[in-house]
Amino acid sequence: MKRTIIKIDEDLCNGCGQCVSGCHEGALQLIDNKAVIVSELYCDGLGACIGECPVGAITLEEREAEPYSEVAVMERLVPKGEKIIQAHLNHLKEHGEEGLLKEGLDYLQTHHISIGFHQKEDQKEKLPCGCPGTMDREIKRPQQTVTFSGGMGVKPVAPQLSELQQWPVQLHLLNPGAGYLHRSHLLLAADCTAFACGDFHSRFLKGKTLAIACPKLDSNTQIYVDKLAQMIEHAQLETLTVLIMEVPCCGGLLRIAEMAREQAKHIPIKVVILGVEGDVQSEKWI
Repeated sequence: MKRTIIKIDEDLCNGCGQCVSGCHEGALQLIDNKAVIVSELYCDGLGACIGECPVGAITLEEREAEPYSEVAVMERLVPKGEKIIQAHLNHLKEHGEEGLLKEGLDYLQTHHISIGFHQKEDQKEKLPCGCPGTMDREIKRPQQTVTFSGGMGVKPVAPQLSELQQWPVQLHLLNPGAGYLHRSHLLLAADCTAFACGDFHSRFLKGKTLAIACPKLDSNTQIYVDKLAQMIEHAQLETLTVLIMEVPCCGGLLRIAEMAREQAKHIPIKVVILGVEGDVQSEKWI
C-alpha cells in the first residue's frame, strides 16, 4: 500500500544518530555511519525524527510501504522498558493518533503490563517535529457559546462556527493512516466550493472529515486516486461526499472519486454540484 513514510538523503546525513534516538518505534538504525530505515513496519510516518535531524536530511514522502503495525511496535518496545514505552505513547498522543494510542494501551492491558501512562499537560498542544502544515492533528472543540456582534446602527449577527475536525485538509498532505479518518464520512471538496457557499461549514462539513483538491490545477492526480483508494479500503470510510462547482473542469474530482472506488471497494458516493453563485444545482447518490 502507499502511505506517508520518511525518506533519508544519504548525501546530507552526517551519521550523528540523533534521529535514531528520536525514533522510539525503532524504525531507524545507524549503518556504516548513515541513518537507515530498517523496517517500514515500524515507521508511523508522523516524522518525529525530522525535528531531531540537524542537517535536514529527513523528509516525508508517499510511496509503497508495509502498513504500519502498532502491535509490532509494542512488541519491539516492551523489552526496552517503561521510559521508551511512555515516550512512544506520548508521541502518538501529541499527534492526535487516538486510534493507535488505544491499540498500544490495549496491548499493554492484554499482556498485563502496567506503566502508569499519563500525558503531561504541557504536551497536549505540541507539534514538536516537522512542518506544522503536514502534521496530522485531530481538532476537538469545546462547546462554544455564540456571541453576537455589531456596531452602532449595525444589526448584530452570530458568527459562523467552524466545523473543521482535523488538520491538514489538502488531499496531497493527508495521511490515509491518520486515526481521525477511520470509519469517518469524508467530504471531498473542490477548492472553490467553500468560497462560493456561505454556509459551507454547517451545511456540508459538519460531522465529516475534509479533503480539498482542484482537479485542474493540482499536479499528479493519480496520487489522489491511490490515496482515496487507501482511505476507502484501509480507513474504512463510511461514505464519500464529492462537492464540486458547475464548471466543467470540476467534474474531474468526481472521476477521481469513482476511480478510487473502483480500485478499492464499493462505498456510497454523494455528488453535490454548486452553481457559481453558491446555489445547489443537483444532489444525488451514485
